[in-house]
Amino acid sequence: MTTPPATARRDVLPLAGLLMVPVALLLGLVLAPADAVQGDAQRLMYLHVPAAWSTFGCFFVVLVASVRYLRARTVGADALARGAAEVGVGLTALTLATGSVWGALTWGTWWVWDARVTTTVAMGLVYVIYLGSRALATGPRGRTVAAALGAAGFVVVPLVHFSVLWWRTLHQPPTILAPGTGMPIDATMAAALGAAVLTASLLTAWGVRERRRTWLARARVPAVPQERPAVRVEGVVEGT
Repeated sequence: MTTPPATARRDVLPLAGLLMVPVALLLGLVLAPADAVQGDAQRLMYLHVPAAWSTFGCFFVVLVASVRYLRARTVGADALARGAAEVGVGLTALTLATGSVWGALTWGTWWVWDARVTTTVAMGLVYVIYLGSRALATGPRGRTVAAALGAAGFVVVPLVHFSVLWWRTLHQPPTILAPGTGMPIDATMAAALGAAVLTASLLTAWGVRERRRTWLARARVPAVPQERPAVRVEGVVEGT
């Protein structure tokens, strides 16, 4: 029996992401050299940076989906924004946790309220508030307010990225995307980082898609056409 095209498409993301995990681990933990200054502690970069960039990607999806909802009032856009925000908040927590461990190993401190940490916490709180407002929304007006917050909240994301350039901070400047610089990183390290970012992106996209499908199902708007659900009215099941 052949696999339906829709099912095949749904299987691509988890399969590709899971296949990339051993590749990323091999490159990051075995083939890439240790940093000349930080030693093996630098290998946390292969988790910390992909988590941070996947966070930015999630919140960009929230922005696009929220704008889409404000324009078209589609349930799918609302579900996508909500699912992306959930995954993004989780990844924000992972970013802060891995950064804290990395800081303890290299700077000798677990937490410093510098510009990067402060803006990252603020970013996470913005989307926690968005999720709270969306959970409380019971009508079109509430969903509109939540969508407006989801779209406006993205303004914090550039602040997080550029915080290490605009203010004095303990955090190091961007390694790859620093304006006006080259890429001061070993080629094998760059390959390991690229593989880790790709892995995180695939798994993040999978997670966002699954959360979107969950919210669609709860809204009784399935992601794929199916039979009308049974409804019980006065002891009689209709739609069967």
